[in-house]
Amino acid sequence: MGVLRHVVCAMSGGVDSSVSALLLKRMGYHVTGVFMKNWDSQDERGVCSSERDCEDAYKVCKMLDMPFHQVTYVKEYWHEVFSNFLREYEQGRTPNPDIMCNKHIKFKHFYHYALNTLGADAMATGHYARTSQEDEEVFQQKHVPPPRTLFRDRFEIRKPVRLYQGADRFKDQTFFLSQISQDALRHTIFPLAGLTKDFVKKIAAEAGFQHVLKKKESMGICFIGERDFENFILEYIEPKPGNLVSIEDGKIMGQHQGWFTLTLGQRARIGGQVDPWFVVDKDITTGDVFVGPTTNHPALFRDTLQTDRFHWIAEDPPVELVRTQMMECHFCFNNRMPLSQLTKLQPAANIFLCFFAVLYKGDECLGSGKIVHLGPTIFTLQKGQNCMSRPPKDTGQQHPEPVS
Repeated sequence: MGVLRHVVCAMSGGVDSSVSALLLKRMGYHVTGVFMKNWDSQDERGVCSSERDCEDAYKVCKMLDMPFHQVTYVKEYWHEVFSNFLREYEQGRTPNPDIMCNKHIKFKHFYHYALNTLGADAMATGHYARTSQEDEEVFQQKHVPPPRTLFRDRFEIRKPVRLYQGADRFKDQTFFLSQISQDALRHTIFPLAGLTKDFVKKIAAEAGFQHVLKKKESMGICFIGERDFENFILEYIEPKPGNLVSIEDGKIMGQHQGWFTLTLGQRARIGGQVDPWFVVDKDITTGDVFVGPTTNHPALFRDTLQTDRFHWIAEDPPVELVRTQMMECHFCFNNRMPLSQLTKLQPAANIFLCFFAVLYKGDECLGSGKIVHLGPTIFTLQKGQNCMSRPPKDTGQQHPEPVS
């Protein structure tokens, strides 16, 4: 390998980052572990404490004879992630703070801290993802300031680094990395790229990382923890009670504490119903939240979505899209949903495809955009077709013949 390379590994106190640090050490790198504190645990009554995670990360670094640092981004997280999180909910959209945390905190503030403050040659995380470059190529990349223009230079000589799904498709985390910058990606190593979660746990067990192995894997939004989401969000946004209204006949089915406590597609809490009902639409003007029965109700499906300005990871925009004005790809708006075929993608400042719409071409993650507008549901379109197909009512009046 020649010169001993310095890699800063983001340590969360979990099994994935612990094994990532171990693998980097085995590859012969000089590794420094850094724990990020992004949320003030004192503000949430000890429910989502970061102190234990920090101690677990420190213990792993000590076992691996690695330097350990702790850095705090509580202020940055509040202004760049959490405040945006609240604003989006107040506007009736459903944000994804994990995507924004990676964009603004891990792959911006932490990235610059690793390379500029600690003098690292590269950074590493425990994400299940991979890039188009080998680890040694990471150290050959030079920092390039972000473009001042709206688009990146299409004629830039450097080959763009592409983001691909990891070997473990069930644990793949490219969805959460879909907004990171090209420059940060160039200087990032994903040690778990070719591994499955089960194999990572096996490595951790053999290394004696029992204290992180026995921890329950974190799911969902970290700053909420195991608390009920509605109770959490009502601590920050004033309740705005309204009705749960049947999309089929307008009948009031129940009440809610605010449209921002409910997400499209989630199961609605309606007492006295044998079959489940789901949130299908919202009217933030009246406060009504519309619900429909069954998991396959046509009000749950839409053909078009619109995003704000799209973030392309490698090419801005892809050559195929520029050349043909159309591109076939797959997309998803939830990391746990299967990829869906997107048959028509047209280039524009806004893309017709609230969540993030993440696009894929094969196993490559192309990027993502925040969904800001939803097209009509299949249910709405069907109602319109039915109205169009009905014959006009006979009012007894004589209508003149059309002039030919």
